[in-house]
Amino acid sequence: MKRYVVRLESDERLQLEQLVRVGKSSALRIRHANILLAVDESDAGAKLKDVEAATAFGVAVRSIESLRKRFVEEGLDVALERRKQVRPSVERMFDGEKEAKLIAVACGARPEGRARWTLELLAERVVALKIVDRCSPQTIMRTLKKTS
Repeated sequence: MKRYVVRLESDERLQLEQLVRVGKSSALRIRHANILLAVDESDAGAKLKDVEAATAFGVAVRSIESLRKRFVEEGLDVALERRKQVRPSVERMFDGEKEAKLIAVACGARPEGRARWTLELLAERVVALKIVDRCSPQTIMRTLKKTS
């Protein structure tokens, strides 16, 4: 027994069919629309099983189940969009205090024997000063670029 059953109203079905037919939306929106049309269990629906729909659209069965749940709980518009990320998958390395220390090092005296700071030298220096445990030159670049 399915926990989340998709039953499209006639206006929702027309909206999805038009979205698929016109083809001017993102591929993700069109795929989600096709999946919802395929698993619709109303009278006019195609009524594919989740496994059949997953095979037909090249997605995992879990994706079909998640899409069903989002449609039932949050509505059609939310189900068509990409799910928003709740929090960043990786925490920021430089918070306000660490970023201030990095800027102080970068704006301070240049390293001995060098004309100016390089990203590599800054990355090595912030690790040596124990501001952060590890750091790449790209992280230094993103952090400094954001502040200028």
